[in-house]
Amino acid sequence: MARHGKTYLEKAKLVDRAKLYSPAEALALAKQTARARFDETVEVAMKLGVDPRHADQQVRGTVVLPHGTGRTVRVAVFAKGEKAREAQDAGADVVGAEDLVERVQKGDIDFDVAIATPDMMGAVGRLGRILGPRGLMPNPKTGTVTFEVERAVKEFKAGKVEFRVNKEGGLHVPIGKVSFDEAALLANFRALMDAVLKARPAAAKGQYIRRVAVSTTMGPGIRVSPQEAVGAAAERAAG
Repeated sequence: MARHGKTYLEKAKLVDRAKLYSPAEALALAKQTARARFDETVEVAMKLGVDPRHADQQVRGTVVLPHGTGRTVRVAVFAKGEKAREAQDAGADVVGAEDLVERVQKGDIDFDVAIATPDMMGAVGRLGRILGPRGLMPNPKTGTVTFEVERAVKEFKAGKVEFRVNKEGGLHVPIGKVSFDEAALLANFRALMDAVLKARPAAAKGQYIRRVAVSTTMGPGIRVSPQEAVGAAAERAAG
């Protein structure tokens, strides 16, 4: 069983583990329970009512967080010719074609997001065993296989994040930093909930959002009312 230090235990006392907080309360409390000297990431964890073993119950998508993630995202683009120049002009950190494929095959993976034009997927497909386990394989469902290179690069640079259900039916998505003000974190939370609700598979039955919690990198988990989390998405749509 994991042992926690004195500082963690003191911060954990601020959290009522029997309570389901509203999103705003939970995010404010997350800022209070952060304890590291660095700017901790604020993450949302969810348990969904899906069975990921079935192909028709997969949950995957992307969301552009209105206030970004607070981290610098390095974007690589597999493209050639005019699209390669477009990627460079849009601010991509790494751009290449077959030469970039060779670099990745040698283990040079200095990026957080990979985008590819459709005509490059024949070559990029060879990298599946390398990029797949790292969650970096370009995929049309997440907008990372596209000829709209400029828009894709700018969106990921601005705070677009990908989410994908794991084999236990869980999602873990960063929504900002402790240094963000509460309003920015709440706006990002609402955007994420809206995207996850829209990604609900038609085959999912019963309660879709089962459990929700927020936490910081080094802080305790704070349970959020699933009903109020769903309501936060509705508030975003209304506002």
